[in-house]
Amino acid sequence: MSSDAPRTCVIGAGSTGIAAAKALHERGLEFDCFELGDRVGGNWVFRNNNGVSSSYRSLHINTSRERMEYSDFPMPKSYPDFPRHDHIARYFDDYVDHFGFRDRIRFGVGVEHVERLADGRFEVRTSDGETTTYDAVVVANGHHWDARWPEPPFPGSEDFKGEQMHSHYYEEETQIAGKDVVVLGMGNSAMDIAVDASYHANNTYLAARRGAYIVPKYLFGKPMDQIGGAEWLPHWIRFPIMSFLLKLNVGKMESYGLPAPDHKFAHAHPTVSGRILDRLAHGAITTKPNIESLHDEMVRFTDGTEVHADLVVYCTGYKITFPFFDEDFVAARDNELPLFQFMFHPEYDNLFFLGLVQPLGAIMPIAERQSELVGEALRGRYALPDRRSMDADIADKRKKMKKRYVASKRHTIQVDYDDYMKGLSAELEAGRERADAKAAPVAPLVTASGV
Repeated sequence: MSSDAPRTCVIGAGSTGIAAAKALHERGLEFDCFELGDRVGGNWVFRNNNGVSSSYRSLHINTSRERMEYSDFPMPKSYPDFPRHDHIARYFDDYVDHFGFRDRIRFGVGVEHVERLADGRFEVRTSDGETTTYDAVVVANGHHWDARWPEPPFPGSEDFKGEQMHSHYYEEETQIAGKDVVVLGMGNSAMDIAVDASYHANNTYLAARRGAYIVPKYLFGKPMDQIGGAEWLPHWIRFPIMSFLLKLNVGKMESYGLPAPDHKFAHAHPTVSGRILDRLAHGAITTKPNIESLHDEMVRFTDGTEVHADLVVYCTGYKITFPFFDEDFVAARDNELPLFQFMFHPEYDNLFFLGLVQPLGAIMPIAERQSELVGEALRGRYALPDRRSMDADIADKRKKMKKRYVASKRHTIQVDYDDYMKGLSAELEAGRERADAKAAPVAPLVTASGV
């Protein structure tokens, strides 16, 4: 390896981090990948000893197997269309071993602090007491681990005699068995937990702050996300078709006792569940509006009704945080971090963020394609646009996002899966042309002597 080849630090070995590690490994680039847990897979490892996994015993994927798999490593055909968490964790293990870079991952080692040096490189301090200088940093620490509780807390929550729990800490049915349970939220975790509770709790109440579209996993005998999902089909055609098919197959949300969505389909992140509508239809779950307050062992809702509750589960999302960065260096305030293509920091061209998107689809193929751009950038085969162009692109995407999506901290990183994937491919080609236009030979984005 050339002495001036860049050395990269990859933070995390979840589904995104291993995609980055594989891209660097196959290009012969020097890197270290740090993983706090003892195995790869991140959120998909049930009871991961990294302490931050959101996996629970009944968890299954809500995007189909074929839409979730990496392009060059298909999932086994023996897997069901919607595999369980342990299937996915095994798949990630097999992926790492197949491409042969497990020895590049340092397990049981977390990144504690990253500081940018005067020469543009990064000093990285890890939990094993080592400090190393790197030419580039890839952030792949995920955005579903730092629980966001209701803001502000509901009145009376500090004196509530029942238990209050964020969905992040839900693991298995024993936590809800025999209890009166209130689940707050309309996202995927809320649906899964409410369904679990409907089989094991005494009473299950699903409280909604706003309406959402519930998308079944199957339509016409095929996984729903495989109908109309293609990069060549623009969203302004794709989503009206899906909306029509949803109305035809499911009908109105109000028919199930749920609030009517106050937005068009795909103007907020839809919820995928193959079971919640069935449990609602059979009366196993009682729907309620938003929580108004808590007192003693009672939960009061905005319609004035009250129910006894032993447990309230808040499925209120997550904060985007980077505990290894100083706040005045990089921070996602209100879950917003302006990035070119949702991955390139416009000020620091050797700092990359992977998987920091909320797609209408799976993150794994997106992380794989993002990693191609990073790998090509690090070896000088991809060049970023100028700063003005990046800032203009960031501002344009932010404007369109605010115009389209319901105002929510959940939608600050929202992307349409197929449109974004197509855009990444186009950006890779544009970046290659920019690199070719520079004086030959093209210098790597960063070198061992600095940026």
